[in-house]
Amino acid sequence: MATPPSDIALSPPRTVAVVGLGTMGTGIAEVLAVAGRDVVGIDIGEARTARALAVLESSTARAVERGRLTDAERAEALARVRTAIDLRAAADADLVIEVAPESYEVKREIFRELDRIVRPGTILATGTNALSVTRLAAESAHPERVLGLHFFNPAPAMRLVEVVSSVLTSPDAVEVVTGLALDLGKEPVAVGDRPGFVADGLLFGYLNQAAAMYESRYATREDIDAAMRLGCGLPMGPLALLDLIGVDTARTVLEAMYAATRDRLHAPAPVLGQLSEAGLTGRKAGRGFYTYEAPGRATVVPDALTPLGGGPSVAGRPVRVVGVAGSGTMASGIAEVFAVAGYEVVLAARSQERARAARDRVAASLARSVGRGRLSAEAAAGTLERIRPTDTYDDFVDADLAVEAVAEDLEVKRQVFAALDKVCRPGAVLATTTSSLPVVACARATSRPRDVIGMHFFNPAPAMRLVEVVRTVLTSDEAHATVREVCATVRKHAVDCGDRAGFIVNALLFPYLNNAVKMVGEHYATPDDIDAAMRLGGGYPMGPFELLDVVGLDVSLAIERALHREFRDPGLAPAPLLEHLVAAGCLGRKTGRGFREHDRR
Repeated sequence: MATPPSDIALSPPRTVAVVGLGTMGTGIAEVLAVAGRDVVGIDIGEARTARALAVLESSTARAVERGRLTDAERAEALARVRTAIDLRAAADADLVIEVAPESYEVKREIFRELDRIVRPGTILATGTNALSVTRLAAESAHPERVLGLHFFNPAPAMRLVEVVSSVLTSPDAVEVVTGLALDLGKEPVAVGDRPGFVADGLLFGYLNQAAAMYESRYATREDIDAAMRLGCGLPMGPLALLDLIGVDTARTVLEAMYAATRDRLHAPAPVLGQLSEAGLTGRKAGRGFYTYEAPGRATVVPDALTPLGGGPSVAGRPVRVVGVAGSGTMASGIAEVFAVAGYEVVLAARSQERARAARDRVAASLARSVGRGRLSAEAAAGTLERIRPTDTYDDFVDADLAVEAVAEDLEVKRQVFAALDKVCRPGAVLATTTSSLPVVACARATSRPRDVIGMHFFNPAPAMRLVEVVRTVLTSDEAHATVREVCATVRKHAVDCGDRAGFIVNALLFPYLNNAVKMVGEHYATPDDIDAAMRLGGGYPMGPFELLDVVGLDVSLAIERALHREFRDPGLAPAPLLEHLVAAGCLGRKTGRGFREHDRR
């Protein structure tokens, strides 16, 4: 389709009108004013504009306290902001950014009125993250000047800005707002028009799955949030983030995504509708998934769902000796964790050479800790002395807890558990570190399924604080209590979940990674843009393609297949591009090529 002629001036906009002075609009106004733009803030009442000015004064005062602004810079920024309650105040603006509520009717009326007020060359940007930019543009008198400019909350702190083009948008308009985003110190990512764009398109599916997981009572809200913070390094758990965003806002975004994709992963979890209809919309209401000390406040207070202290009601069994089966990175890391905590550890591998190599790996890790001042040389030597390498499971005869950490192959694991069942004394707890296989299948390979449990450590085990404690339908309370007590002793944060594919972390993480691969396969965005969007807009420590190459594409594909087999949801089917790369032997860092090229030295 040919783009209509453009009257848009390519010079950077000096005067910007912001329509809608809620949290996002006020944050955008602050960013613009601090960067030297003249800002006209417009809302429907003087109470709203006064509140926005008060927020600006408070926010910029904090910036001065933190050394981000001087008093003079703050005064100049505040002087650049004026407010109005009539859209006609935008008449002289070079750019108008609409940040009204996520209602198509509301936004359409604003754009229709702006068409009659602003100059033909003025760019009109919508801050929507859910509604169709194309639809708004098509009903405008000048569709070529309409685009999306999606900031992230809080706008002063978040660096990502998505610049959203429709098929009608002029390249000149895109160039101008992209240049403005760079001038503001932001990282612009150019994307096409579809609900959620890149960052929210991936983020909200993940949030929705977390809400569904909570609604099914698979895990508590506290455990779901802790698992994603500690297991993935996220700044906030998904349910706490839903409360921050607004449960009603999330529901609106998901409704728009589902209307466009018909993907069941985007169909809003019923609990989102129930909370929204009840007015329990999150922090702004004082209650959502959690309860807050007051509306708009961040401090969580106890409520009827808050877990009581004191741990399991049943006492665990005493543990003095721990057997670790395996010789890989995970096995040596787990052995180190137990030995550092004072347990006697028997580290069993298929040969003495492999067992000694695993112990040597622990020695190297301990030496690094000594070099960094985290451990004394004496403590490191004592830790290493507590690890005894062996090539036979017969040496697990005195183990109170046996932890299997061999290859992620169910038949191999079943053979190990059958061997442990013959060797370990009655009452010993047998644990598997599987991340995707059924724990109960390991349990059924023994004569003591009540003593078998999942104990999913995360890699690297010495550094990662999370352990998913996975009970089967056969696991006894005593075995569960034993593992919980051991986790506390080794200073890990234990979260409880049931025996189903992916447990908490992988069940939420890998559909998100899979959807990122689908975006690339559909040529919607590049791996670089998607990684930047999730690091800068979602606060993720790594973008999805960085993470996929680290984890291994073959490992990721196996987990995605396990999720698809268990839940039978078409949205969980592995992305074809992921299948193709694995078939080609492009497995990530370990092969030198995955979604990117890697130096294998």
